[in-house]
Amino acid sequence: MLPDPAAADADAAPQQAAAGEAVTEQVADLAVAEGADPAKPKKERKPKPVKEKKEKPAQGGGKDLKKETQLGLSSKKADDFSKWYSDVVVASELISYYDVSGCYILRPWAFSMWEVVQRWFDDSIKKLGVQNAYFPMFITEDVLNTEKDHVEGFAPEVAWVTRAGNSEMDKPIAIRPTSETVMYPYYAQWIRSHRDLPLRLNQWTNVVRWEFKYPTPFIRSREFLWQEGHTAFATQAEADTEVRQILDFYAGVYQDLLAVPVTQGRKSDKEKFAGALYTTTVEAFIPDNGRGVQGATSHCLGQNFSKMFGIEFETEDHGKSHAWQNSWGLTTRSLGVMIMTHGDDKGLVLPPRVAPKQVVIIPIPKSSSGQEVVAAMFEQVTTFKSLLEASNVRVETDYRTNYTP
Repeated sequence: MLPDPAAADADAAPQQAAAGEAVTEQVADLAVAEGADPAKPKKERKPKPVKEKKEKPAQGGGKDLKKETQLGLSSKKADDFSKWYSDVVVASELISYYDVSGCYILRPWAFSMWEVVQRWFDDSIKKLGVQNAYFPMFITEDVLNTEKDHVEGFAPEVAWVTRAGNSEMDKPIAIRPTSETVMYPYYAQWIRSHRDLPLRLNQWTNVVRWEFKYPTPFIRSREFLWQEGHTAFATQAEADTEVRQILDFYAGVYQDLLAVPVTQGRKSDKEKFAGALYTTTVEAFIPDNGRGVQGATSHCLGQNFSKMFGIEFETEDHGKSHAWQNSWGLTTRSLGVMIMTHGDDKGLVLPPRVAPKQVVIIPIPKSSSGQEVVAAMFEQVTTFKSLLEASNVRVETDYRTNYTP
């Protein structure tokens, strides 16, 4: 309320004028902003704008904002390694969990890294004369049981198809845990003479091994991606040489691409591949949990499978001999080993050679820059991007103006 002019003395006049102006301004503001009646300023004045400002921090500000945007990890690598690893592969958008236990969705960044591994290894084996092919994923029970020791080694992991629509199948069909028994009946058809050797095939595919022991993304899953090579030679010396060559390539994948040190060695007879003459391996070590991880394996199968499947050829002196065979495989487990080795409490750390994006260019014009200056800056960024890509550098540009580094 304004003071009564009749009761005020001369000294209060300046205060009356100031108070009158303040009230007049408040009433005018309310009238303009809310269509208020100047004669009733108190009724139109509502505290809602003040309440909304107080509610906003509770909804998304302060500590809650960090949780909503998922900044940082909830576990430390040294304190809870398993929880840390699970957090990293999800928070970095490498995988998503699927509704079948032990199966995972590989998101674009994960698959992009697998493609880098594929290209490097594929180029390497093709220099040896290896060719790519593809064989079906289904195996009849009779064929799977051809090699007794082999099937016994995989029996607990084999998944079976027993129904087709609403009908029970006459004979169950296995989903390949590996492809020796899929491919070798056809090797027996294709190999007749020493001139048909060596036969060196590789396939990039998926396999299913129904693991029930602690599924872990990339490391142990029921379905995974891999390459599997299957080769046949006239002599053991040729087979032995290839076993070592492939093992060196696997070491190259880990050390040259993924920056993970590995040790090459030979498995004990108890640990060797089921049905193999011997198995060689590259093994990685994860310091944070003190465990070794089998990185990839290269097997000499000897003549065991060729005798079982009748892979026989005519020698140069017109005799008969069974082929010497190898098989070798590398899986997406390699990505998991890399993540475990290099990741830290801030999240994912990638070696440059396998990183999906190696360089990110972010132009930052001044707020006072005119449109011509900004356009020129963006054009220069495009030029830099083209030059880097011409040198096989994977580049991403970020032109967003509503974010700054």
